[in-house]
Amino acid sequence: MMQGFITVIVGVSLILTVAVTIASVSDNGTAGFPGNVTGSALSILELTTLFFALGIMVAGIGIAVGGLADIGLI
Repeated sequence: MMQGFITVIVGVSLILTVAVTIASVSDNGTAGFPGNVTGSALSILELTTLFFALGIMVAGIGIAVGGLADIGLI
């Protein structure tokens, strides 16, 4: 159970890093550096942050379900 909490804490703290990294390669870029990904590849790449956050959410739900199963509520 402790590994799940560590996974969620580390994942949540890395969401901003993932979002900034994805934004830095986008068409607009960040900090004055132009990006180098355009078109449909950019659309798919921008979904990376969403799926990263969904993965962390699934881990959190797994912890909750595991905890409830341990005490016999599920």
